[in-house]
Amino acid sequence: MALGVRTDEESLSAFEPQDEFAKEVDEFIRNHPIAVSLRENPAFTESRPHLKIPNGMRERTLTAGTLAGPDKIVAPPLVFCEEGGKSLVSIFYLGPSLCGHPGIVHGGLLATLLDEAMGRCCFPALPNKVGVTANLNLDYRRPAMAGNYAVLRAETVKVEGRKAWVEGRIETLPEEGKEPAVLVEANALFIEPKLASTILPLYNIAQ
Repeated sequence: MALGVRTDEESLSAFEPQDEFAKEVDEFIRNHPIAVSLRENPAFTESRPHLKIPNGMRERTLTAGTLAGPDKIVAPPLVFCEEGGKSLVSIFYLGPSLCGHPGIVHGGLLATLLDEAMGRCCFPALPNKVGVTANLNLDYRRPAMAGNYAVLRAETVKVEGRKAWVEGRIETLPEEGKEPAVLVEANALFIEPKLASTILPLYNIAQ
């Protein structure tokens, strides 16, 4: 395991909750019907990408380090990636210390979560499995209230050589039987760098 990078499977058992609430959040995410259904679908691979980053590097990353922990991103998002870079589903909890306005999750954080997840969604569809954000457009539909679970869904809608277009959204994770509310929608263009093959090892560490 180069540089301490965990595999997808190893990342699933690497989270150590800091308190009882983090343990509760972790169990809720892992046992939610959406997670259970995707886990049974052989087209999807389950992982916790934040926990694949080596400890020393993770502490210096925004969502996996700086914004992770009590009252923030309480537990590492649980991510399901469809083979071939077709789609992605991520389930997470956003705490009260991630706000812009009181009680409302900062819009910039939602944009960051979408940017990271949409990139992760499409990378496997690119020639060298890596890309950078060329363009990101967002439409905020309603406030994302802090202290709640959410689900992010992304889909690669078009691939041309080194370019991939992705659509995504973050929606509420309501109780079973209720319809989710869309919080923010996005579309983005990711481009694989021309020298991707030479810098690929650096990207592999962070995926």
